[in-house]
Amino acid sequence: MNSFTKEILANTTPEQSLNLLLEGNNRFVNNLKFNRNFLHQLQETKDGQHPHAVILSCMDSRAPLEHVLDQGIGDIFSLRIAGNVLTDEVIGSMEYACQVVGSKLILVLGHSRCGAVTGACNHTSLGKLDTILARIHPIVEKVREKNQGKEVSQTELIELVTMENVRSIVEQLQRVSPSLTQLIEEGQIGVVGGYYDVVSGKVELIC
Repeated sequence: MNSFTKEILANTTPEQSLNLLLEGNNRFVNNLKFNRNFLHQLQETKDGQHPHAVILSCMDSRAPLEHVLDQGIGDIFSLRIAGNVLTDEVIGSMEYACQVVGSKLILVLGHSRCGAVTGACNHTSLGKLDTILARIHPIVEKVREKNQGKEVSQTELIELVTMENVRSIVEQLQRVSPSLTQLIEEGQIGVVGGYYDVVSGKVELIC
C-alpha cells in the first residue's frame, strides 16, 4: 500500500479519513492487517509527509496507534501524552498538522484502564505528573457530580471519566484555536472522539 501524496491528501475528505482509521482498526481486531512494504514507504516519504489525520492519544504502551489503526509510515501524526490531555504544545502541533500540512481529521482517543485517569481519580501526586493530572481533576469532579446518588464503583468511575475527558477535549477544540475553528467551520477538517478498549482492541466513536 502506497503512502499519502500531496494530491491524494488534497482530495481526501474528513469522512474518508475517519473511515480509513475505522477500517484499519477493524482489520487489526480481525488480524487482517495490510502487508505493507515499510522500506518502500520510507523511500516514498523521505522528501515530505502528507498524513491524512492527527491523533491525540495516551502514551500507554498497550495502544500503539499505527498498529491499532493499521496505518503505515507517513499516514498519521501521532500526539501521545499521559491521559491524552490538551496542552498548548498539543494544540500547536494540531495547527501545524491541519493548517500547514493539510491533515483532514483530528481524532481524540482515550482508552480503557488509563493510568493517568486512574491517578486523577485517586488524587495521586507524583512530581511533574501533577500538572497533567490537574487537567483531568475537573472532569473527575464533573462526573462525580453528575452521578451523585448513584452506585458507581471505582472502575466505573475511571471509565466514565476517560470518556468525559475525550468529550471535553473535542468540545474545547472547537474554540481554543482560531485557525482550527475556522477549518472546522469551513468543513475542511473534522474532529471526533473515540475510546479504545485495551482488552478487545476495538475503537469506538463516542462523540
